[in-house]
Amino acid sequence: MSRIRRVLVVGIDGVRLDTLRRVPTPHLDAVADAGFLSPVAVAETTPTMSGPCWATILTGVDVTKHGVWSNDFSGHRLGVFPDFATRLARQDGRRTYVAAAWEPLVTVADGGPMLRRPTRLTHHAPAADTPAAWEEADAAIVRDAVAVLTHEDPEASFVYLGAPDETAHHLGCGDAYETSVETADRRLGDLLTALRSRPSYATEAWTVLVGAGPDITAGARPPPPVPHEDVAAQVYAALDRTPDSHWTLDGARIPTVPRAVLLDMDGTLVDTEPLWLEATRSVAAAHGHTLTEAEGASVLGRSCADTAAWLDGHCPDTGADVLEAELEETFLAAVEADAPLRPGARALLDRLEHDGPPAALVSASPRRVVDAVLRTLGGEAFRTTVADGESDRSKPHPDPYLMAAARLGLPPEACLVVEDSPTGIAAAEAAGCRVLAVPSSAPIEPAPGRRVRFDLTFLLHEWAQRESV
Repeated sequence: MSRIRRVLVVGIDGVRLDTLRRVPTPHLDAVADAGFLSPVAVAETTPTMSGPCWATILTGVDVTKHGVWSNDFSGHRLGVFPDFATRLARQDGRRTYVAAAWEPLVTVADGGPMLRRPTRLTHHAPAADTPAAWEEADAAIVRDAVAVLTHEDPEASFVYLGAPDETAHHLGCGDAYETSVETADRRLGDLLTALRSRPSYATEAWTVLVGAGPDITAGARPPPPVPHEDVAAQVYAALDRTPDSHWTLDGARIPTVPRAVLLDMDGTLVDTEPLWLEATRSVAAAHGHTLTEAEGASVLGRSCADTAAWLDGHCPDTGADVLEAELEETFLAAVEADAPLRPGARALLDRLEHDGPPAALVSASPRRVVDAVLRTLGGEAFRTTVADGESDRSKPHPDPYLMAAARLGLPPEACLVVEDSPTGIAAAEAAGCRVLAVPSSAPIEPAPGRRVRFDLTFLLHEWAQRESV
């Protein structure tokens, strides 16, 4: 089952990339490890001040469109080019949440507000323009945000922390500034804990963007640097919201290459689904049952053991063990006789072998069948392989994909699964992986976290385009 999509953008103003290399920021590090850390590009025409930069981040358009040229927002065009929280709330009816202490972001001060009409708003202005007062304001912002993120249900949220930037302006980038960055990191940790504490967290897929990451694949490699304009575009992508062309966004979803690819075998790399269907039909017929078209579709992507257990209900007096052995032998003989590659499989495997990313083969077929196919494919592209019976449960359970990711030393969210059948897709999505579906026999519909293409060469073209950026 696809998980419900949510996105949180945390804006920590004034944090320099070089500071992160020497200051302990474990929560920022954890977000980077789960996604990526990249420099951010500020366009040459954009003044390097908070107002213009945050306006670009939140609207997805450059300064010539949104018209915020300084920290006085007077004369802006935010009504034409609204922030993502306002656009999602007003145009799509989505629940959005904004929490910020800096007044122009959320009040009429200095020509604001930048964030014009979110569904819900938290604002605590600092009592004075001092580093200490800004720390107190940020603490109050995070306390409220934690409550909202834990107990309410915003689909897109923006939480702004301004103390590091204000501390740098008042005291420079010395010890006090670095302490403020560490404090902001702890506050980020509070926000992340709030997400994990949600009663519905297990059914949700959260994208967390900090600063300026299935969608950003965990640990994926983006082409640096990431433009400010891409952040709002990534928010829309995280929610599966395709921007309307008349929005004229300047940003685009952040292109990434996954840290690992987990490939199904039957029907994905080799055209063995017809062989499996015929083997099942043959074994069923030998024991007095004629397989219907619907029954044939239901066994695609399933293991010998699962299929034998199902057949046992239609072939009395045979026994699942006997049926499983006959299925394996019949299918193995067919695969050894002819296991043609799917279009694009050879080119994809050559790319994975020579240029990565690391790959695993995850199959619902028995080890003997997998090894027979590997003799045709060549196993050089795969760091590991998982066959039926080598995990506690087979597809459609997540166990095989969880095992493959663990063997590669990666969280499942860092992995892209390539599958052809509803059974395999169910396993991959239950494991928390992103999915590229390349249908063979059964139709597949797109869904959150799942793209559908009809040729494996799509990945090669996509990666080539991203790497040329």
